[in-house]
Amino acid sequence: MISPRPAGATLRVGLAGLGAMGRNHLRVLSSRTDCRLVAVADPVPEALQAAAAAGAQPFAEPLAMIEEAELDALVVAAPTTAHLPLALAAIERGIAVLVEKPLAATVDEGVRILRAAHARGVPVQVGHVERFNPAVLELGRLLQAGWLSSIYSIASRRAGPFPARIRDVGVTVDLATHDVDILSWIAAERPSRVYAELAQRIHADHEDLLFGLLHFPSGATGMLDVNWLTPAKRRQLIVVGEEGMFELDYLTQRLTFTRANVERAQLIGGFATTFSGDVAELPVVNAEPLAAEIDAFLRVVREGGRPVVDVEDGLWAVAIANALLEAAAAGRPVELSSLAERKPA
Repeated sequence: MISPRPAGATLRVGLAGLGAMGRNHLRVLSSRTDCRLVAVADPVPEALQAAAAAGAQPFAEPLAMIEEAELDALVVAAPTTAHLPLALAAIERGIAVLVEKPLAATVDEGVRILRAAHARGVPVQVGHVERFNPAVLELGRLLQAGWLSSIYSIASRRAGPFPARIRDVGVTVDLATHDVDILSWIAAERPSRVYAELAQRIHADHEDLLFGLLHFPSGATGMLDVNWLTPAKRRQLIVVGEEGMFELDYLTQRLTFTRANVERAQLIGGFATTFSGDVAELPVVNAEPLAAEIDAFLRVVREGGRPVVDVEDGLWAVAIANALLEAAAAGRPVELSSLAERKPA
């Protein structure tokens, strides 16, 4: 079990992986004064040169970095298939881990990380960065305040051009893990049943389009539209409930609420009329979600406690994503009832 660091101590952080997300972590970590990026690892020499310019010791092999560098915390931004060995190596040495989503490529790998973290008492935060989006946080606050007494449906769209760097997993594990985590967080429960349809259009090895349905025990329904085929990036969320509808844009951090006007509904000529509700744009203070995510992680490293998005949240996201893949392959809904039996007590 790791001990909280003394107040005011500068945390020593390592970074494994300098792809697109790794470079974002490099930028944010390098700008902080409460931690020092002491080591970076990536097999691409050009990427290492840029990181070394920030004063970090370069390593071509991330396992060597974990073994040799003196670290308080590690950010894993390597490809998904590398998450398991890197997380386990850090946990074994008592190093707190922020592992980019998805936690792992498979449920079995995620369970191994979870068990190791619990056994060693090492905090593992999973990089579901949308949980730190100011618009998402404001939406969560308003739901807690009772703006919707019940949730009917949650629809998420995460679409954009094909990312050439992604080779090890498809769009479901790579991207939809964001959305199944957000939908579960908004519904305040895990889905009990999922169904999906997939397509593979331009990716050489994996699916690049997912349409998914999630059924929650409360009766709420979730819908996913996730793809690497849309020419322009879209990141949108709609939550419909008894009193109205929230619409959220992750990219602009814009949040609106449209109030339902059910009391005005009436029949005209035997048909139900439709009235548009009153729309209000809700104030959101814009901020960078990744910086807030790293804030939360370093706070846990320094003070102890449970990460905002912990290893169990990450495992559930992987489990739901893999259940969606299973449902699409089988052409039938898949129940999510056995994961609790696989987790450590």
